[in-house]
Amino acid sequence: MPKMDPFRTPRGQAIVLMAPALAVYSLFAIWPMIDVVILSFQDWNGIRDHRDWVGLQNYYHILYNDPVFWVAFQNTVIWTVLSVVFPPLLGLLLALGLNQRLIGRAPLRAIYYLPVIIAPIAVATMWRWMYDPFFGLFTQLLTDMGLSGWVVDWLGDKDVALYSIFVAYVWQSVGFSMVLFLAGLQSVDKSLVDAAHIDGANRREIFKHVTLPALRPTMTIVIVLSTISSLKAFDIVYGMTGGGPAQSTQMLALWAFTQSMQIFDYGRGSAVSVVLLAITLMIVVPYMRWSQRREEEVR
Repeated sequence: MPKMDPFRTPRGQAIVLMAPALAVYSLFAIWPMIDVVILSFQDWNGIRDHRDWVGLQNYYHILYNDPVFWVAFQNTVIWTVLSVVFPPLLGLLLALGLNQRLIGRAPLRAIYYLPVIIAPIAVATMWRWMYDPFFGLFTQLLTDMGLSGWVVDWLGDKDVALYSIFVAYVWQSVGFSMVLFLAGLQSVDKSLVDAAHIDGANRREIFKHVTLPALRPTMTIVIVLSTISSLKAFDIVYGMTGGGPAQSTQMLALWAFTQSMQIFDYGRGSAVSVVLLAITLMIVVPYMRWSQRREEEVR
């Protein structure tokens, strides 16, 4: 029996076709991640031609001698919790509304999605102007409404700065959740909806017993992507406050950048990045497994 050429099999052909893309991905994505993990155990200022092995000293420093790390950790936790609640919830409400037969439905969908494609640094610049305590849009609106007492330094007050930035983040990110939910709504079986109508179910009951179960896979995707996006929040925070005032808006991703690119301590910056990666995996992987088991139970 003649020996079969492995490259003529479907698997062999798939490997050949995927090899260039996998090589590029490994070079520019996988290897940098591995190098960051290695660098987290070393001391390097980005200039020396050699790295000094220091073991766990970088991790010990950020966990026990770096108070900013724990402030950034707390802010990241708050940001993540808010991010997995408000953008998905508002995106779902918008999707339900824009899935109805409305005049101008397509332009409205485009308008709500438009902020997603705007660069985060541009969003930060725009909202920083609107938050200006003297000439900003919100200050003028509150003053015109006779509510000048409500005017605060939105980005200069350490008690409200983080939440002010989060409002801008929601404005930019809610359209992404909306589009995913709109796609999920297209998978809802129309015959089940019609049958529920015939049985006398109202809109709330149809949403609870028909629409919501059909949206569970979409919800899993939205929550996972929202979690990952929130944990690596950087651009909009850097553009609006740079982590201030008094580190009140400092985030783990921003602190890793600051340690590496501004303080030139790449070892400690890499250690912060590895901790952030570990947190992401500890949240996302168990949630995806739980969601998968739940889907299998439903089936």
